Amino acid sequence: MNFSVIFAVGIGGFFGAISRFLIATWMQKITHSLFPVGTLTVNVLGSFIIGFLYMYFEQSINPIYKAMFITGFLGALTTFSTFSLETLLMIQDGLWIRAFLNILLNVILTISSTFAAIILFKKMYGGL
Repeated sequence: MNFSVIFAVGIGGFFGAISRFLIATWMQKITHSLFPVGTLTVNVLGSFIIGFLYMYFEQSINPIYKAMFITGFLGALTTFSTFSLETLLMIQDGLWIRAFLNILLNVILTISSTFAAIILFKKMYGGL
């Protein structure tokens, strides 16, 4: 394994984790919601970004950048494990509707966000 790629993933992960913390905390603070809006926000945002970067990196861009931004930054930014835990805790607390809504919104909005980014990229840059 190339040390440059490993280092790039680490740098991306560093900034992705900090971004996740700041965005998720800020969203929870401004919404005053019991619903995990912060997790939902970073998952939707990360899904949008990965859709855009997927198209961008298909243009034969340096694989180090792909590793840094997709594996490192977005791997640390998006929070599927947090989403899973929050959903499980809602179920354990008997908050079935909130848990179902959390699952539904995360799945639909993240997939839609990725799709929207791909469409946007194609409109901006004319496809692949």
